[in-house]
Amino acid sequence: MKRPQGFDRPPSRRATDRAPAGEPAVDAASRRGTDPDRVSTEPIPVLTAREPRAQAEGARAATAGAARTDPTDALPGPASVEAGDGELPGPPGDERAARRALAVAARERRRYERQEVRRFTRRSRRRRITWAVVVGTLVALVAVIGIGAYSPLMALREVRVEGTQRIPAADVQAAFADVIGTPLPLIDAGDVHAALARFPLIETYATETIPPGTLVIRIVERTPVGVIDRVSGLELVDAAGVVIERPGERPAGQPLIEVDGGVAGEGFRAVAAVVRSLPADVRAQLTRATAATADDVRLELEGGASVVWGSGEDSALKATVLAALMRAAPPDTVALYDVSAPTSPVTQ
Repeated sequence: MKRPQGFDRPPSRRATDRAPAGEPAVDAASRRGTDPDRVSTEPIPVLTAREPRAQAEGARAATAGAARTDPTDALPGPASVEAGDGELPGPPGDERAARRALAVAARERRRYERQEVRRFTRRSRRRRITWAVVVGTLVALVAVIGIGAYSPLMALREVRVEGTQRIPAADVQAAFADVIGTPLPLIDAGDVHAALARFPLIETYATETIPPGTLVIRIVERTPVGVIDRVSGLELVDAAGVVIERPGERPAGQPLIEVDGGVAGEGFRAVAAVVRSLPADVRAQLTRATAATADDVRLELEGGASVVWGSGEDSALKATVLAALMRAAPPDTVALYDVSAPTSPVTQ
């Protein structure tokens, strides 16, 4: 058989078949001890993509029979990473442990981030709830005030009067006829004062509203201190000189007051203060009170006994001493009680 053209050419020398320096050149076929005309059946190592480069170089060196003894050939090169996977060299167990540690760290990080998100979200939610409650309360309060001020449910329907003796309660209730139907929050102090100003016997008063439609008025009437005899007749007056009543005769228990200067003088004010300081049982026996000056107050009791009071100072102490003297010596048994010096009273 005719050989193909170029078959007789000697095989090209590989870089690994070159003889070391100082040795005769010998082709690879002679070194292997085979006929150059024979085709070698020795298996040629096949390099895979995953085989480390150090192992591939060692296989080629063993196949070619190179006698290089460079100690750096046994170390893996810097590119000894498996091609295609990009994985670090090392035992598989260490790699799995590193991956698990990385996964655990990632999970811990995510858990921490979720906790932080929940914490800040909870805080903001609480702030929103607080603001919502405050705003809702204010809105409800404004709504209630608006309903109370303008709704007919809070309109005045009843006026209750307490504390009156000389003033008829029906007259006081009738004085509020103009404000009946007005919402309670819209009834101010001026309306109440205008309704009660027509009653001079009222000394003080207090009001209270009871929803939905009741107005309570508590009245303190003026306390009379005596009767003043004027040209027009008798006038029952209080300590301020306000005429309470014009009786035809002196009421029982009300003394006749005789002073200089009338109700505007200092003598009247001193007598009024003395009369108001007397106990009820002593005042019931008082028939007459006079005062030339503010320091010369005199009283007359039933039975004809007189009382030298003096000034209006220490009136409470003088009243206590006078009551004790009257119990010890009734007015019908003595002619005079002198309490102008309450620490040294005199009975005659």
